[in-house]
Amino acid sequence: MALREFLHILERNGELHRTSVEIDPALELTELSIRALREGKPALFIEHATGSQFPLVVNHFASNKRIELALERHPDQIGEELIHFLERAFPPTLRAMLDNKQTVKRFFKARSKLVSSGISQEVVAAPNFDALPIQVCWPEDGGRFITYGQIITYDPRDAKRNIGIYRMHVFDAKTTGMHWQIQKGGGFHYFQSEKLGGNLELAVALGTDPALLLATVAPLPEGIDEAMFAGFLQNRRVTFTRARTISIDVPASAEFILEGVVPQKERRMEGPFGDHFGHYSAASEFPVFHLKAITHRKNPIYPAIVVGKPPMEDKFLGDATQQILGPLAKLIHKEVTDLWAYYEAGFHNLLVVAIEQRYQKEAMKAALGLMGTDQLSLTKCMITVSSGVNVRDFHAVMKEVKANFDPHYDFIMIPKVPLDTLDFTSYTMNLGSKMILDATRKPGRGLGFEVRGSRQEEKLKEYCLQLSQHDRRIIETNLIENTLLLVKVEPPLTNVPPQSSNPETQTSTKVLQKLISLAELSSLKLIALVSPDVDIQNKESYIWGVFTRFDCERDVVFTETRLHGISPIYSGVLGIDATWKPGYPKPLVMSDDIVKRIDQKWGKIWRT
Repeated sequence: MALREFLHILERNGELHRTSVEIDPALELTELSIRALREGKPALFIEHATGSQFPLVVNHFASNKRIELALERHPDQIGEELIHFLERAFPPTLRAMLDNKQTVKRFFKARSKLVSSGISQEVVAAPNFDALPIQVCWPEDGGRFITYGQIITYDPRDAKRNIGIYRMHVFDAKTTGMHWQIQKGGGFHYFQSEKLGGNLELAVALGTDPALLLATVAPLPEGIDEAMFAGFLQNRRVTFTRARTISIDVPASAEFILEGVVPQKERRMEGPFGDHFGHYSAASEFPVFHLKAITHRKNPIYPAIVVGKPPMEDKFLGDATQQILGPLAKLIHKEVTDLWAYYEAGFHNLLVVAIEQRYQKEAMKAALGLMGTDQLSLTKCMITVSSGVNVRDFHAVMKEVKANFDPHYDFIMIPKVPLDTLDFTSYTMNLGSKMILDATRKPGRGLGFEVRGSRQEEKLKEYCLQLSQHDRRIIETNLIENTLLLVKVEPPLTNVPPQSSNPETQTSTKVLQKLISLAELSSLKLIALVSPDVDIQNKESYIWGVFTRFDCERDVVFTETRLHGISPIYSGVLGIDATWKPGYPKPLVMSDDIVKRIDQKWGKIWRT
């Protein structure tokens, strides 16, 4: 199913709306797509994009229904089928094969197919990025960015293929940045290419089969071919053809193919860019892509995606891929029964794992193992809970923390380790700290869910609501499951360099130290301070506001910490200073003039 076939299916199901209103890919598209997503509007096919002859589509994966239409079933079904087959298939038996004939057929159709030519090469155009409706996503972005490019690379040692989505900062008509973050397959191929002293040929596909796009987004283990996984998903082989100006194979049915090369040892400043953590990621040096040719099908459609403060379209893509792939963790870690990464926290910042614990502290063993596994190695905060707990329900997770987490036994800090490139909280790119909270139920310790009198709980809630009377810096509070107290506080009085000792910058630190020491709050497990721009009554907002804005090593404190030899011993309440701090990049906010422009166009856009 090519992209345009998928768009026809969306349109027949009321999930795509065409508009003839001209939309500027510079900023207007961002405001329009965000507003449409949050109001539950269909995907948008924009016939006239300012400055380009090509139409574009946005939000085409921005709902659960659109994901199911792309996959032709619910992603949970695929995950269950896959794990059921793999559990029975090893060692392989005739009975297992016969019982899973349809799944076996899917595996046979997974291998990609090479064809002599493809519709992605119907037109060979001049190598000119200026012809495409490339976006400026946020007001302080470093320029135009290609956001939905599927970059196809081949390992120079063994020719194994990788397909990944990496942003591309357009420098001029023929060059872009290539934002290869750590732990990315394309970056590994470039590393090997430089090591061997060569340049890396690559292609960028725009507008591929929905299954190939979903496979590209999926955090597959290193060395697993995304095209093969796409073939499994769609029950049909993905077709490739030889590129026109470089010696690699490219998707035959894409809307556009950008052919080029990334030379060894060439770097340019790339960014800043408004990214999916909801802040600008800082400019830094990255490799450079040189465009050699553009091929495309007749009357091509340019695909666009906008990322930023959740929820965005990547929420639906990320959730779908973890519904499919999440069960595979059980094959490596038999004790794992479920896991879920929270899109509200940018996926990598909060992972909850359910464990069937067969011996003492097996949950910690599993957590440490997962933190060293492929993309999961970028996880910043992991919470383990017992098997049967709904890992997708944040409130259910907090109840488990309330009943089963004791920092003396159940907290691990892992400082000075690799971290997501987009995480800015340590002030050092690619490095930071992680933490594990073990909230599994332990035999012989406690009663599981703590029994508290309703009067005690009411007194706690009343006290939390009145905290602003005890400290004028507190704006608002919200108590989650008598476990996590969210406290919105005033920002520092002045802007000063990061990590300054100026007492005016220590407002949040002083408030947090005071709160975790209060006897009236000693029954809490967690207290998190956030900034005024976080809506602490909205779950999406407060998970984002807490988990994207703290460094574990620097911003986590306990009521009491002491050393036993060289090991820290923690007790009391765990406090998190998740306020926005001087030196952090700015949160993403659209400029007022763009908001007004879309206000003026909004009614016309949705006119039938």
